[in-house]
Amino acid sequence: MMIKKMLVTLTMCSGMALVSGCSSIMSHTGGKEGTYPGTRASATMISESDTNWGTKSLAILDMPFTAVLDTVLLPWDLFRKDNSVRSRVEKSEKGTQATNAVIPPAEMTAP
Repeated sequence: MMIKKMLVTLTMCSGMALVSGCSSIMSHTGGKEGTYPGTRASATMISESDTNWGTKSLAILDMPFTAVLDTVLLPWDLFRKDNSVRSRVEKSEKGTQATNAVIPPAEMTAP
């Protein structure tokens, strides 16, 4: 009975650990970031020099779980369409920049 209880506890803890890819969850709740967004976010956080050691250590501990969750969510990343406000604004800005590249802005003259 004791062994069965320990196995159930271990299974539940390891199941929660697999779902705890914090960077992956945070990256997937925003706009479309491509494939493996959480893993890339963690790697960037680890490599930046202005990130403190506490945050880096948490990112290092979370990296394997984030990579696993990003792998599980890979089909979702490949086929989802981003309709967030951010992506719509970026798309609009790209269109405006293309127009500005064709029609240069007027030159300013000094009064």
